[in-house]
Order: sequence, then C-alpha cells, then structure tokens
Amino acid sequence: MAQAMRSPQISLLSTDGKPHPLQDTLMAVTLTLGAVAFVTAFFHNLHLISSWAGLIGILTGAYGQFVSVTTRERFALIIGLGASAIGFYIGMFHGGLFGG
Repeated sequence: MAQAMRSPQISLLSTDGKPHPLQDTLMAVTLTLGAVAFVTAFFHNLHLISSWAGLIGILTGAYGQFVSVTTRERFALIIGLGASAIGFYIGMFHGGLFGG
C-alpha cells in the first residue's frame, strides 16, 4: 500500500520515468529547425535558410517520430514537423533549395 501513496514523478520530457536522450535531442533539434524555418519563411530573401532548415527539420522529425517512446515527445515532434513543413514549402515557393 505504500507504493500507492508515492507521488508520481513529473517530467517535461518523459512520462515513463526513464531517460530518453536520443528522442529528447531529436525533439529539440526538430523544434529549433522548425522555428528557424517558420520565421525565416516570412522573408523573401532568406528562402535558402527556410528551405534547408525545413527540409532537415522534416527529416529529423520523421526519424524522431519513428523512434519516439512517449506521447509528449510525439506531440512536440508534430509541432516541429508542422513548422518545418510550412517553412520548407514557403521557402521552396520563394526560390528553393539552390536559389533558383
């Protein structure tokens, strides 16, 4: 009965109480690249940054989804993937990956 009274461990990155360094790193990289791609997509002359950051963010987010363990990781990865995709598509519209 003493186990039932123990308070649950609250963590922002894992809900099962185990460390997930690879998944946490992929989540942070995807969120960062998504933010960079999304913000730079609003500037026409930064299409190289937005398209490359978006493409790399999509790839890291997809791999992160493949190896993710908890729901919180998947939620953050989807946010990063969405921002990366929007930045990538707008960057492609403005000139693409190679400045065309």
